[in-house]
Amino acid sequence: MNAHTATARTERTQPAHVGDHLREWRQRRHLSQLDLAGDAEISARHLSFVETGRATPSREMVLKLAERLEVPLRERNVLLVAAGYAPAFPQRSLDDPALKSARAAIDLVLKAHEPSPALAIDRHWNLVSANRMVMPLLEGIPPRLLGQPINVLRLAFHPEGLAARTVNLAEWCSHLLERLHRQCEATADPELLKLYAELKAYPIPARSGPLSSDHVAIPFKVRLGGEVLSFISTTMIFGTPVDITLSELALETFFPADELTAERMRAMAAGLK
Repeated sequence: MNAHTATARTERTQPAHVGDHLREWRQRRHLSQLDLAGDAEISARHLSFVETGRATPSREMVLKLAERLEVPLRERNVLLVAAGYAPAFPQRSLDDPALKSARAAIDLVLKAHEPSPALAIDRHWNLVSANRMVMPLLEGIPPRLLGQPINVLRLAFHPEGLAARTVNLAEWCSHLLERLHRQCEATADPELLKLYAELKAYPIPARSGPLSSDHVAIPFKVRLGGEVLSFISTTMIFGTPVDITLSELALETFFPADELTAERMRAMAAGLK
């Protein structure tokens, strides 16, 4: 399913019965009824009855099917409610006392990653938190682009944002668009689909061709103070979240791709003390 198809689906009236939801998730995962039934250890006949509304699945069956379909936690709650059950997964603010240990872990990772930049983003790529090495890289960007919440993808693509100083703009933005497209495919989230359409409209040059064989990852190359700093990024997520907020949180960490960048980041960190 491409992003256009996903957009069309979200514009339709949302299905009311749990079977309709399950069918859409199964089709989104490109599974047949027989495939899903085998994974969930139920008969294809019973699954067919569930999808058509002739049978109502138990709470445990809804969760089992959602697990096999890799349905996001937020949408698993939707499935449960559609089947007549209470939501199973809470959604709390990171300031909630129940998430105190998780928030401490996020802050620890961000701080420990200095003198390299690192940030935490939510499911819509809005900035949740960042270490002190991020803002110096944004110096000179118009304040209106840094208003809350800061959307890091919009910031990367906007002509007055990081796009103006990104040396390998075509490669980097193509990489980001591919990541966002995969998220749209996996979640069909309406806000992500809108963001995808917005970013596609920005005047980003097309990637000239495949990367050369000596590349191990697509770097982020940004011009700062007359020099080009180069970073390799990695993404971290919580491995076994049972809270919606944590399940949708990602930590983006950037590592120097060359000695010049490492040296400049160390000097920058020293100047911030």
